[in-house]
Amino acid sequence: MSQHEKTISRLREMDTEVTRLGHIASLLEWDQETCLPERAVEGRAAQIALLTGIRYEKLADKEWGELFDRLGCDDAGDSAQLDEEHRSLVRETCRRWIKTTKVSRRLMEETARTVSLSQAAWAVARAEDDFPAFLPHLERVLALRKEYAQAVSAGPDDYDTLLDEYEPGASGRSIAAVFDDLARGLRTILDKITAAPPPEVTFLNKNYPRAAQNQFGERIQRCIGFDGKRGRIDLSAHPFTTTLGPHDIRLTTRYGENNVLSGIFSNMHEAGHGLYEQGVAESLYDSILGDGASLGIHESQSRFWENTVGRSRAFWERWLEDFRTLFPENLSGIGLDQFHRAVNMVSPSLIRVEADEVTYAFHVIIRFRLERAMVLGDLAVADLSDAWREAYEDLLSIRPPSDAEGCMQDIHWSGGLFGYFPTYALGNLYAAQFTQAMERDLGPLDVLIRSDETARVLEWLRRSIHVHGKSLKPDEICRRVTGGPLKVEPFLKYVRGKYGELYRF
Repeated sequence: MSQHEKTISRLREMDTEVTRLGHIASLLEWDQETCLPERAVEGRAAQIALLTGIRYEKLADKEWGELFDRLGCDDAGDSAQLDEEHRSLVRETCRRWIKTTKVSRRLMEETARTVSLSQAAWAVARAEDDFPAFLPHLERVLALRKEYAQAVSAGPDDYDTLLDEYEPGASGRSIAAVFDDLARGLRTILDKITAAPPPEVTFLNKNYPRAAQNQFGERIQRCIGFDGKRGRIDLSAHPFTTTLGPHDIRLTTRYGENNVLSGIFSNMHEAGHGLYEQGVAESLYDSILGDGASLGIHESQSRFWENTVGRSRAFWERWLEDFRTLFPENLSGIGLDQFHRAVNMVSPSLIRVEADEVTYAFHVIIRFRLERAMVLGDLAVADLSDAWREAYEDLLSIRPPSDAEGCMQDIHWSGGLFGYFPTYALGNLYAAQFTQAMERDLGPLDVLIRSDETARVLEWLRRSIHVHGKSLKPDEICRRVTGGPLKVEPFLKYVRGKYGELYRF
């Protein structure tokens, strides 16, 4: 074995070790969100903090730098010595090492401990609609994330540093411009929809027992390709997907007995994430590359299955009768056209995860603007509740009656995930462009869905997107798959076409 090969081998060995430690930490976090006893929260916070500190020491080890020097790497982790197979691994591990060496173990451990306690406090405060009780936790989490951003980058924009954790290469300014264009286009469409008669949807709000909902949800997940031998699904306060190791993808969901769509689309959304994780090339397992290219790309997969597929007429042509057999009384006399219109009802609402395709982006834009303002110091956390209400009134013409339905409805900020929210709307944009490319290769998506050929859809997604994991940057994936950069218009075209037909404008 040459010296170069020995260096790469050692790099892989070290990366595998820290990746596995990350999976162990994710297992502790998954357990906390699904089945941890109430009084065990502080003990779990201490465990996660300790593990975070141990992993930090591995990540900050000076041996990484010695390996990068041997490979002739520049500050971006690139080197003329590297072939295509190793270029991405070295680039991503070098990027991570440089960031890690700029922060302290104390900061990483304190953040992990604080976040764990904050998430538990959020769950209680949300249930009791008590934002003042949650406020000090959120202030502390934000302060720690800003401390991290300032340590990692000497630049003037802390938000860009945090955003880079989730959408590499993006900036707050560029996303703000994209979202302004998106909001203008969607506003025009929404005005036309609200001027039309709404569909009848009361049958969707009848009682749908959770057990039967779960039966339908699990069947859909299996049929679109999620491998139950390589993952499982559980319940949590806020649906999420996490990877605990090769062939161990955990999904969570939630059900409302008087809101049946929430469970259906939560299942499909999280399955989309799970399918991406299960589609990563085995050669990338247990490495930094065995993950999605970005959260925007990841969200493109979940939003594709949830909306482009799950809310399509073709999907319910295939599945409505199966659904009816589980809830015959609720769906008596409900035909395909009525059901499809109801599933796609557009109406400004308070809850992001239950929003329709047209108004969903407004929820994300609001969160993006607010979190960016908090990180940049333009909005005090104590003023978040009022700012949230004003933003909803401005963009969606509704005012949240409570903080539980307002600024505390999402778990993200309690977990320190500042910079995460914009990826949800970016996912919609990526999904629309990817769908156009898919249909050029496979033909109309509706034909594939109606004829139960979603396996061909999944195979296309896997070879085009999933298999690459994090070895390609998000912009590289977008350009390879679609021939160009991310754009707003394909999504607006999709929405105009679909809802123009449904609402006859």
